[in-house]
Amino acid sequence: MRLTQWGAALTGAAALLLTACTVVDLDENGKPIIPADPNAKASFDNQTPEQIAQQTWQPRILEAAKNHALDTSALATQLNTPSEKPQSVFVRLTGKVERVDASSEREQKLVITVNGQPLAIQTGPVMRGNAIRDAAGFRFDEFTNQVQYAQLSRALNREAVKHLPKIDDSWSGKNATVLFATTLSAGKASEATALELKQETP
Repeated sequence: MRLTQWGAALTGAAALLLTACTVVDLDENGKPIIPADPNAKASFDNQTPEQIAQQTWQPRILEAAKNHALDTSALATQLNTPSEKPQSVFVRLTGKVERVDASSEREQKLVITVNGQPLAIQTGPVMRGNAIRDAAGFRFDEFTNQVQYAQLSRALNREAVKHLPKIDDSWSGKNATVLFATTLSAGKASEATALELKQETP
């Protein structure tokens, strides 16, 4: 093979190698940024519950809540036709605040009448239950173990408090719009946990 033929062959081989390669961006430390495998199982193995709560709050919690929240009528339907097992859902409603339950300074609640029954909605600073986590569809198999899965509920509840206004007795008798997560069981709503809360002007 003549020299010009060798040159052409080498050029062709180099071109094939280049087209087969994928250019990978580097981070600020010069390490390659490997794109996520779209077929990989979602995992939070290397994150704390607090990091997961902060990272997922907007895309997985608030957007899901705003796009899929039940209104008052849909919630009433769900309560009147209960499912066999508990179900956590997002709800958005506007109603009169019957009273503010401040019997515990750490666990304050707004009480609003829903479907003819008073519903206490937790506003913090301490909120309990798994309603936010379960309404958002987090699954146990996304987590390292049961402890991390359980701790996420507390982290999400703490994250919710960061986005809520302080409430006091001045809210009583006023209309408010609240976006919240709650668990429906046996025709009753429990563990109602506020995500967004706004007092409406008269």
